Amino acid sequence: MEGMKNIMTKAKCSFIFIATFVLLSSALSLANAKTHNHEFVVEATPVKRLCKTHNTITVNGQYPGPTLEINNGDSLVIKVTNKARYNVTIHWHGVRQVRTGWADGPEFITQCPIRPGGSYTYRFTVEGQEGTLWWHAHSSWLRATVYGALIIRPREGETYPFPKPNRETPILLGEWWDRNPIDVVRQAQRTGAAPNVSDAYTINGQPGDLYNCSTKGTTIVPIRYGETNLIRVINAALNQPLFFKIANHKLTVVGADASYLKPFTTNVLMLGPGQTTDVLITANQPISRYYIAASAYQSAQNAAFDNTTTTAILQYYNSTKTKPIMPSLPSFNDTNTVTKFSKRFKSLKKVEVSNVIDENLLFTIGLGLQGCPKNFRERRCQGPNGSRLTASMNNVSFTLPNNLSILQAHYFGIPGVFTTDFPAKPPVNFNYTGNVSRPLWQPVPGTKVYKLKFGSRVQIVLQDTSIVTGENHPTHLHGYDFYIVAQGFGNFDPKKDSAKFNLVDPPKRNTVAVPVNGWSVIRFVADNPGAWIMHCHLDVHINWGLATVLLVENGVGKLQSIEPPPADLPRC
Repeated sequence: MEGMKNIMTKAKCSFIFIATFVLLSSALSLANAKTHNHEFVVEATPVKRLCKTHNTITVNGQYPGPTLEINNGDSLVIKVTNKARYNVTIHWHGVRQVRTGWADGPEFITQCPIRPGGSYTYRFTVEGQEGTLWWHAHSSWLRATVYGALIIRPREGETYPFPKPNRETPILLGEWWDRNPIDVVRQAQRTGAAPNVSDAYTINGQPGDLYNCSTKGTTIVPIRYGETNLIRVINAALNQPLFFKIANHKLTVVGADASYLKPFTTNVLMLGPGQTTDVLITANQPISRYYIAASAYQSAQNAAFDNTTTTAILQYYNSTKTKPIMPSLPSFNDTNTVTKFSKRFKSLKKVEVSNVIDENLLFTIGLGLQGCPKNFRERRCQGPNGSRLTASMNNVSFTLPNNLSILQAHYFGIPGVFTTDFPAKPPVNFNYTGNVSRPLWQPVPGTKVYKLKFGSRVQIVLQDTSIVTGENHPTHLHGYDFYIVAQGFGNFDPKKDSAKFNLVDPPKRNTVAVPVNGWSVIRFVADNPGAWIMHCHLDVHINWGLATVLLVENGVGKLQSIEPPPADLPRC
């Protein structure tokens, strides 16, 4: 009996010691957390690409914009001053914004835009996220040139779950138009047709050797033989999923969207716009120069796209000025490579995915055609068969408010800005990826949101449709990470496909590439109150209405409620 008492006393002491250690470690992490202050000035800057100089909208005169580097647990305070001639907002892509929805950034969703001459300070903390995110404009097509990397390292005193690399390099993949991107989208809005495709892709703002007048500025990534480089790849392109390769070098994938993954080795990546992928490369090839290259993955049939290739150079120290070795990139329509690649993503550790679902939602996503309105002339209806191109979720083509943001209307109880009747499933059940009858091609416009109770366990099936054409849709949810528990082709069948669910180690993402003529199933807990837009990250599709808003209600008490709006929130 006495022995048992001693054992119990020792166990109690051990528990108290461990609990104290955990509390002290946590307090130390909080004490080490920093606040980073930055100023972003949005302004027109002369930028020369493809032989021509354009007055390009930039941040602080830089294209791409500044790289932000922080540690997990740090806070950011960023004053954005708009000296451009367009309205602007900035979105911190992938940052959870727990209770700080006012800092999320999408125009007329969480704030009214920063008008020319105005300013707004974004304040938020990044907690529980490590890896690569990014920031970009979330107003019209300004994100074509207004974007930059957001690098989140482990807390001070903590390490990566892989050997520390010798160096790190952010690689931002972008798109360049040889004219003002705002003029490109405005022309498309006037005509109802698809916008003109880009003239080049870029790596860190430079098109590379394969384009006119571009060799001089080609991005160089230096490396020494034997070194390991952590390359943080970000697809910041406006409208194009991209393949990515480095000649003769294997890529070990270790993270995506600021979440760690079980490492796997590949020779090619595919990133939809909005997605990030962290890879390790080892400089184990003969000392030379190797092209880093990216080109289009185009899944929509008969749709125009930019079929060019951007390059940078991985340059070994002491290499001669020889012509770099070029990688062999997949064909533009190589969906098999995309499928094999995406199937390899698994979370680093076992994760908790709820088996109980409170909200079981099915959202169709895809294109549509709007009949030419009677008061429009022919030149305003240049889509297929004299129509105007459109897009929708569950047959609702999302329309942005223009006089108040949805979050403000929700917070202050102002009626008339949105309705809460977004459907939980398509209004009509049909063969989503088959031959769809024409009456289903025209969606209904509306500013409809879907309400979620705080803490509800949510499953959303994102189902592509073949209306106009099937396409791989990179779908981004603001304010949340989610688990991708399954993906497949054809129409989702809950009886048959539920058996494929990975509820053990599914990847955690903020943007899911929904397969062409296929589906993805995502799960998350609605524990972040606010108005969170879910949209296709092909910006042409947002303009056409491929979006909705999940309105998550407050829970109980202050810590489950959205913070009050800041005093300098832009007025409408």
